[in-house]
Amino acid sequence: MISAKKILLPLSLVLILGHLLLLFNPGKPIIIYSIVWIALSVLYLSYFLVLNKEGLNHSLITKLVTAAVVIRILFLFSQPVGSDDIYRYMWDGKTQDAGINPYLYKPVDDKLNFLHSEILPSKMNFKEMKTIYFPLSQWLFYIGYKLSGESVWAYKLLLLLSELVTLFLLYKILEKLRIDKKYLLLYALAPLPIIQFALDAHLDGFGLPLLLAFVYFYLGNKKILSAVFLGLSFSIKPVGVLILPILFLHEKKITDKLLMVSIPFFAFGVQFLPYIFTSNPFEAFMIYTRNWFYNGLVFNLLNSIIHNNQTTRFWCSLLLIISLVPVYLSKKIFMDKIYFAVMLLMIFSPVVHPWYITWVLILVVITRKASGIYFAAAASLTSLTVLNYQLNGVWKDYLLVQIVEYVPVIALLVYEFVKSEKEKQLPTVS
Repeated sequence: MISAKKILLPLSLVLILGHLLLLFNPGKPIIIYSIVWIALSVLYLSYFLVLNKEGLNHSLITKLVTAAVVIRILFLFSQPVGSDDIYRYMWDGKTQDAGINPYLYKPVDDKLNFLHSEILPSKMNFKEMKTIYFPLSQWLFYIGYKLSGESVWAYKLLLLLSELVTLFLLYKILEKLRIDKKYLLLYALAPLPIIQFALDAHLDGFGLPLLLAFVYFYLGNKKILSAVFLGLSFSIKPVGVLILPILFLHEKKITDKLLMVSIPFFAFGVQFLPYIFTSNPFEAFMIYTRNWFYNGLVFNLLNSIIHNNQTTRFWCSLLLIISLVPVYLSKKIFMDKIYFAVMLLMIFSPVVHPWYITWVLILVVITRKASGIYFAAAASLTSLTVLNYQLNGVWKDYLLVQIVEYVPVIALLVYEFVKSEKEKQLPTVS
């Protein structure tokens, strides 16, 4: 019988090198994209099982992480395959470079015709909508445009730097909590962030190190600084809002409770001052949150019965709140509470793009939950929707895909929450 240790290194190399296939995309790139992503995700599930059984020395972990970073570097000049979001980033950066408030006009507005080029805004999605992205994101878009104009490399370079910070903070958190450093590979070698950030250049890669900085400084008892980083993470995606009740209940003094809740909102809100008096920065974001839906199993099942988008959103929100109560009131350790809260958000959300699940993945490295590993791997099945869209022009959710994606996740999550074995407490934060 072959030992797990002998499987681990070759499996690591296949996970890393397999992504090179995405650099060679003859014909229809989306076909190779879907095949490679799904195949590597199946291997990633196996990798988690093997990694749990065997240890790795520090030198080998360093070499594998370095190799994973090198693979990401190779994607710097490649065009995104599964998404065109980067062209919206370019457009927002271009409007700011022209001295225009990015929240003021739609890309198709006649006032912006002088900014039009061969690729902008023609390659953008939703040209008839104003931008949905918050100020911190806008400043990153501006930097990207100043560096490379209408080329992808600067945006990808910024994302690469963000991922390096993500890996560093994960390492420091694992060190602080005395968790085996081998689990860093669950992020470094995962197909999900490599494809969604290094290849498709999604914005969420900027938010992950901000959330991890919150965790790192909070565990180090630097609460004010941690709260600032939590608020900054809202600016990329407001996932961390669900952490606020955990902080409120976790703190002992009422002054600390109020500080940990109010500082993140201040750090988030102050960014809007340059824009709020001349435009409505939330206009397009509110349209998005009211109307968009994709890859949400619970939402889609309920909506098939209710047949009303807004009513279904209300019931999903109510179910989320109800399911969060036992998490908040449980005696679970701090990081587990955060993990369960973020997972529940994904389960009840009307919109779950695969890159959203990277917010779960960074928490998986710390909590080692199988539900999150499966979720990160099963997200690859959403590529079938993109495949159908690019080949046939039809954007469609597949119920069978969502069942395969979500049902095991929900089952594992329930099991992980209710299991009776005693859990080891993390260092107490006073």
